[in-house]
Amino acid sequence: MKIVFLDEYSVNKTDLGPIKSLGEYVGYQYTAPGQTMERCRDAEVIITNKVVISKEIMRASHNLRLICVAATGMNNIDLEAAQELGIEVRNAVGYSTHSVAEATFAFALALLRHSAYYDRYVKSGAYAQSLTPFHFGATIRQLHGKTWGIIGMGHIGQRVAEIARAFGTKIIYHSTSGQNLEAGFPHRSLDELLQEADIVSIHAPLNQYTLNLIDYVKIAKMKETAILINVARGKIVDEAGLARALNEKKIAGAALDVFESEPIKADNPLLFIENPDKLILAPHTAWASDDALQSLTHAICQNIKNFYKI
Repeated sequence: MKIVFLDEYSVNKTDLGPIKSLGEYVGYQYTAPGQTMERCRDAEVIITNKVVISKEIMRASHNLRLICVAATGMNNIDLEAAQELGIEVRNAVGYSTHSVAEATFAFALALLRHSAYYDRYVKSGAYAQSLTPFHFGATIRQLHGKTWGIIGMGHIGQRVAEIARAFGTKIIYHSTSGQNLEAGFPHRSLDELLQEADIVSIHAPLNQYTLNLIDYVKIAKMKETAILINVARGKIVDEAGLARALNEKKIAGAALDVFESEPIKADNPLLFIENPDKLILAPHTAWASDDALQSLTHAICQNIKNFYKI
């Protein structure tokens, strides 16, 4: 079989040897939209992380039997077209659960403890010149005793709940589809969750229920001391609304690992908020621990083997 990986950069330098051994392998670091059709034309298996596979590309790929998504989300694939054309689509499930959950807590603790501020204070030399051994320039808060609100109680949301409970927080959650109402924790409407929670973390997929789910009006319902964390999909949070809310001190802080446009646009209002210490931004890396990348490539390899019954 001919296997084509359209965006190898997305797995960094992870060993692809097991996948390459399965057939004739061609890999590209990056694939621009205008290159996709030609590169897929003779492929029997396509591997893609972010490259869009449209109906037109599938139709032009006469040998195509399997699309392996090097991720969990499949919104870059025309799934209806794949079903219509008899092309199997398989994603990687669960490979990044621990990595994303741990990143969520890294963000939460850094915001609550103002880690960036205190690190900068010491490194600036100001602490060395202080007359006291303590500095209280920013209020430090603990997780214990807080209420953690989870939007999207899938695998990652459940793992976050387990860890948050170990920290001594009260867990509440909101199901964006309205179907997952028995996850073992109190369910809340979105407004109730936003009003009650001290920490709100988003772990939902991007779909018709979640597009622009969290806008300025919703953020304004949160406590002024609350923090918002989005490690799901960028378009779930209205970024201009978040920037406005942060500037108006509607909430205490936020952390984003995902954005409406990736890479982030140079004129994104989040890059110009009045107090940068209230905001942590990461370039979509919550999922990308070395361990998760190895699990991801193993899942891709296994998906191909399972499909071909190797």
